[in-house]
This record gives sequence, C-alpha cells and structure tokens, in this order.
Amino acid sequence: MTADTKTIVKDSKSGKESVFSRDILRNHLLSLAQGLNTEFVSIDVILDKVVSGLPESLTVQELLDLTAEVSASLTTVHYDHSYLAARVLVRHLQKQVCGSFSENVNRMRQYRPSQYRSFKSLIAADVHEIVNKHADVLNKAIDFDRDLELDYFGFRTMERSYLLKMDGRPCETPQYLFMRVAVGIHKGNIERVLETYRLMSQKYFIHASPTLFNAGTETPNLSSCFLLAMDGDSINGIFRTIHKSALISKAAGGIGIHVSNIRAAGSYISGTNGTSNGLVPMVQVFNSTAKYVDQGGNKRPGAFCMYLEPWHADVFEFLDLRKNHGKEETRARDLFYALWIPDLFMEKVEKDQEWCLFSEDQSPGLSDSYGDEFVKLYNRYEREGRYIRKVRAQKLWHAILVAQTETGNPFLLYKDACNKKSNQQNLGTIKSSNLCCEIVEYSSNEETAVCNLGSLALPSFVHDNKGERKFDFKFLHDVCKTLARNLDTVIDVGSYPLPEAEVSNKRHRPIAIGVQGLADVFFKLRMPFGSPESRKLNILIFETIYHAALETSAELAEIYGPYDSYAGSPISKGVLQYDFWNAKPSDMWDWEGLKAKIHRNGVRNSLLVALMPTASTSQIFGFTECFEPITSNMYSRRVLSGEFQVVNRYLIDDLVDLGLWGPEMKNEILRMEGSVQAIESIPADTKEIYKTVWEIQQRALIDMAADRAPFIDQSQSMNLFMRNPTMSKLTSMHFYAWKKGLKTGIYYLRTQAAASAIKFTVTPSRFKRSISESRDTTKRRKSNGNEVTEGYNIYDKDNVLACKVGDPETCDACSS
Repeated sequence: MTADTKTIVKDSKSGKESVFSRDILRNHLLSLAQGLNTEFVSIDVILDKVVSGLPESLTVQELLDLTAEVSASLTTVHYDHSYLAARVLVRHLQKQVCGSFSENVNRMRQYRPSQYRSFKSLIAADVHEIVNKHADVLNKAIDFDRDLELDYFGFRTMERSYLLKMDGRPCETPQYLFMRVAVGIHKGNIERVLETYRLMSQKYFIHASPTLFNAGTETPNLSSCFLLAMDGDSINGIFRTIHKSALISKAAGGIGIHVSNIRAAGSYISGTNGTSNGLVPMVQVFNSTAKYVDQGGNKRPGAFCMYLEPWHADVFEFLDLRKNHGKEETRARDLFYALWIPDLFMEKVEKDQEWCLFSEDQSPGLSDSYGDEFVKLYNRYEREGRYIRKVRAQKLWHAILVAQTETGNPFLLYKDACNKKSNQQNLGTIKSSNLCCEIVEYSSNEETAVCNLGSLALPSFVHDNKGERKFDFKFLHDVCKTLARNLDTVIDVGSYPLPEAEVSNKRHRPIAIGVQGLADVFFKLRMPFGSPESRKLNILIFETIYHAALETSAELAEIYGPYDSYAGSPISKGVLQYDFWNAKPSDMWDWEGLKAKIHRNGVRNSLLVALMPTASTSQIFGFTECFEPITSNMYSRRVLSGEFQVVNRYLIDDLVDLGLWGPEMKNEILRMEGSVQAIESIPADTKEIYKTVWEIQQRALIDMAADRAPFIDQSQSMNLFMRNPTMSKLTSMHFYAWKKGLKTGIYYLRTQAAASAIKFTVTPSRFKRSISESRDTTKRRKSNGNEVTEGYNIYDKDNVLACKVGDPETCDACSS
C-alpha cells in the first residue's frame, strides 16, 4: 500500500465503512499491552508490518486477524507478542457476544440455523433454566480479564475446536465456556459451579476435550476414553463392534479395541466351509470407519487403537499396517496399533528362544488369561502342537522395532503388569488399554469400559513465598479433591453412546486424574529434569494426587456407598496401588488413617489416577504436555488450528535477566534447532535446566515414570525419544522399562530425521559454539490423531526440498 492509498475498513455488523487509522489501532494495541514487556514488544514495529500488508478494503475482523497474525509471528522475539495477539482477538470476540453470561446462554438457546430444521439447540433446557434462575450470581462471577491470560496458540485452539459456534463463528468466550462446563457438570449446585469455574478460569485444572465440547449442551457426551471388546469372532460380532466404534467416535470418544480373539488368516470357517482372511481386511474396515466418523463432528479425526497380543499368527502383518511402503491393500494407516505383551514373550526374547504363533479359535483362552495361568495354557498348546507356526522370539522383536522406527507404532503395554497391579482384577482379565495407553480397565461383550478425564495444571501450584518459589502441596491436595468430585459427577450427568458403556461406567465408576506442565514446574523451581531434587518432587506430587483422590472417593462412598463391584477388589482388602509395588509412601499424608476410612466406607471409584497426553488442553493453558520434558526451546508447531511459533518463556526470562536475550541470541537458538547446549555465553546451570528431551537420557524418563507409578492406579501415556535409534538401543530401553514394572512400556517412539533444514532467514552468528552445527531437525508429535508435525522444512543431502513440514506419514526423509 502506498503512502497516499486509503484502506477502507468495513464493520460487518453495522455495515458502516471508515478509513483505516493507524492511530486508532495504535491506541487499541497500547491498551491491550498493559503488563507486557514493552522492551521487546514494539507496537510501532507491529503497526509497520500491518500497514505494509493492508489491501484496499477489509472488514474489522480481517484487520484484527491480520494484526494478531503479525504480532504472533514475532513470538520468537519475545513470547509476549503471543499474548498481545490473543488479546486482540479475545477483546473483539467479547464485543461480538452478549455482555453477560446469562444473556449469552439465552441467545445460544434460541439459536436455530435456518438450513437445519431438526436442530434442537446449542444449550440444554435444564442448563438454560438453571442459568436464568441464578443469573445474578453467575454473571457476577465471570472475570473477563482472565481471557487475556491465554496466548495466541491457546486461544486459536479454543476458537477452532472448543467454543460453541453460531453460523460458523464462535458465540462464547473462553470464560463463558468454563462457566458453561461448570453448570453442565454441577447443574443447580451453584457452590460447586462457582468453585469449578474459578479453578478452571485461573488455570488450576481443566476437564478433557469431550467434556469441554459438550457439557451444558443437548448432547452431553462427556467421556473421553472407551475400551471396546470384539463382540465375537463372527461376521455379526465384528460388524456389531464396528457399529459401536462409529457411535463412540460420533460422541467424540477415542477407542481402544482388543482383537486377539479374531481368528488368523487361513483358519477354517465352519459356516462357509472356507478359510478366514485374517486381521488385515477386518482392520481396514475399522480404518475406513475412523476416517468417516470423526470425533464430535469435525472437531478432531476419529481415532481407534487396535490391541493385539504377540502370540497371534497375524502379528507380522499387523506390524506392517501403518508403514508407508508396501501394497495399499495390506495397509491401514489411519489407525493406531499396540501390542499387549505377556511377560513370557519378553523372557523368550531375552533368552533367544522360539515363540509360538496361535489362532484363538484353535487355542482358546489365551487372551482371557495372564500370569501363571497364561504360561500354563501357552505351554500346553505348544506341547499339543496347536500353534500355527513357530518363529524365533527375537525375529518378531526385530519386526516390532523396525515398525516403531518407521511409524512410531506399535505402542507397547505389558499385559501381566496391567492385570496384576489393577484394582479391577476381580472383574476378569483386562485385555487392552485405550487410544493413548493410560487407561487400563476391564471390558467385555457386556461392558464397554469408559473413563472420564481431567488434568491438574501443575505450574499453577508453584507459589512465591517471600521471594522464594515453593510448590504448594496442600493447595494441590485441595484442588485435586475438587477435580475428583467433578469427574465422579460427570459419570452421572453425562450421556453415553452405548448402553454397555453406561452399564460399565456406573458399575465401576473409574475416573482419570492426570497432569500437565510438570516440566514447567521444574523450570520454575530451577530443577534439571531427572535430577535428584526433581525426582523427589515428582514422587511427592503424585503421592499427593493419589491421596487426595482416594480420600475424596472414600468421602463420597460414605454418602453414596461404594461402587457396585467393590466387593472382592484389592482395595476392599486394604491393598492400595503402592502395595502392588512394595513401595512405602512418605509421611506427608496420613495413609494409615486413610486406609482405616476406606475400610469403614469403601471407595466410590474403582480407579482414580491416569496420566493422559493433554495435547490440546495444555495448549489452551500454555503449559507443556503432561509429564514430558520439552522437545525444543523454540520451534514451529502445526496442529488442526494452524501453525504456531512456540518458545520457552522460562528460558527467555532467564536470558533477559542475564542480559543475553536479543536478536542474535534468538537466531542462534533457532540455528541450533531450539537447543542451548552449544552456546558458550549461557551459564552451565542454565543449560542443565533447559535441556530438551533429545538431550536427556531416556533412562531418566523411565526412572521418573517408575518413581511415580506406585501412586498411579491406571497407567501413564509415556512417549520415549531417541535421536538416532538402533536395534540395540531400543531393545535396551524397552527391557529397562519392562523390568522396572511399568504397565505402559511406551506410547509413541519419537525419532528425529537425519536431514537438517537450511535456514535462509537466520543471519550468521557471532556466538561461539562448543559443538557442531549439524543437528537433527524435525520434532514430530501426534496425539489422538490431532496434531500433525513439529519442525522445519526438510532438505535432502543435495539441498532439494524433500517435504514441506517433515510429515512422517508422507515423507521418506522423515520416517527414519
């Protein structure tokens, strides 16, 4: 745009037009920049970039979108640009919705899109009535300024998938969403509503995505995870299971399905006098179903994880299903795959012995047994020659590792640990986990296991006390009790896609309390990840969570009685999770008193703690995912809601305090692919704190998982990371996790490509380095099928563009 050109700005609501005024936009941005670091956030720099990109005319929304995008593009200069970008959008959204929560609920209740005659309403009738009845109290509780505490990534995530929409546009603010969810869960219990709203809006905890999507609406599908059993090894059973999967996916649920009881390829079919085609064609039908029936109506892709035990005769074909090469008719790349591994297989791999492959129609009961019973049955079938064939156990193990390095799958879970350390072992053999490998529950033809999730935002519990930062365990305990009550309530107020799911959830009442931002806690307290002090804090945090959850469950049982299947469970016999591990808790909490209370009252919930990935919800709050270290201190992240600059704000604050932060330092960190280890001007203790996961020994991640495991009665969605994987390294890592007794040995295997991006926009550095510039580049991440990739453009050895985003699903350069 030239100096004498005038841009016309149109107000879509009123139809009025005006000439763009730099001064008006400048004053608006200055009002939004209160409390931000103006040393690094220059309003004039943002305005210059906005003005240079103005067309002849645009709407107010387009002008603000452009301004926000320009500000967000400067996030690597300072992270406050991301907060300013979000504030631009949030303030505009606040003006588009009604000025009070109750008025906005009335508006959403009355909304009827003209093209959908059967459309009911965005808001449930009972929620609408409750909001109007308590309008004054609820409206007064809303704090609009808390919306300003979201960054650009967090707001865009909410805008795309979480905020309810009218005619394709968001019709509620983040604060209105939190209040809607609180009312949707607690209905007329206004004290609980206000408590839940306050704690969520202040970033102390957040409910899982389906609860945020659907609470308070006409379709309150609030549950996240479903564990589905095959209805049977027959056409009727298989297609009934596919139908169930579609209904669950429609309700925004992720699904784990165990398929070990399906007969192997070549097995005899008595009904037709033919032979079975085995797992592969069946799995492809599930694959098509997952693609067609996305979660919650285009909120995120459908996501199924297929679980198989390694004795199944189709296991080699199963391992190939996600690979990028091979015949299309033998691939199903939109599903996720996991192995449900008995200890016997690991022992035979270790001893380099032969391993039998079976089909359960000829060798029944293998999937229904574990421990000594499984070993006896396996050995009996081997003696009787009922196996399809024998292979070296290490040959199958090698195939597992090859599949992992190429695709990140299969996930590995240990069948015996999951069953022997479960409070649901009195129900029967547990045959699978869920989509993300942290929910471990019993499922059968009659019961589809369900779990309702929420995560505690751990960084919010680090408080300043007279200039010293400390972790507030007492407050964590209190907030965890609130979340536990909430999740128990969700079981009763939510709707279910299947009657078998409702039966299971109300009979066993499992909940899953997880966490996000453990790495942020260590940054705030200046603890290197995996250091002795971080390991001690790690244990105390999860001991506190488990104690609080159990105490709440015992208190609920005193009022409502224990869950229906309580009798005969380990906890009914006084066995808590840490007893399975022969671990002794600290004296921080009164465990003996709690055991006495449980002995008197029982507990209301069969399971309580599970560490889920928290991919999207941690994006909303701006914290690191679950309990993982950071993958990079500075990178670009592409998800469904767009591509975003992500920086480690704790590192930037430290570098600002050290007088080291500026354009040269930013460029150097970018050049080093988000690592600070080679930058000599950064002090050694700071480098230790800000190591990326690629620079931390995976033994530390496994040790910390094992340290907290005695206080996690379900499991942990644990990714492992290896820059240059080899068969021997992977074997050592997996066997170390197995021998530590973990239930989930690995969720995703994350690897890095050997290629490195050419950084045309980064100027040469004057900083000294202590290691080579040649570094790996692509940070890949997937969770719930939601996120695509992290990284930069990938070039091959001849500097030819190999792929634009380093997508491991489409690029051979990224799949190693």
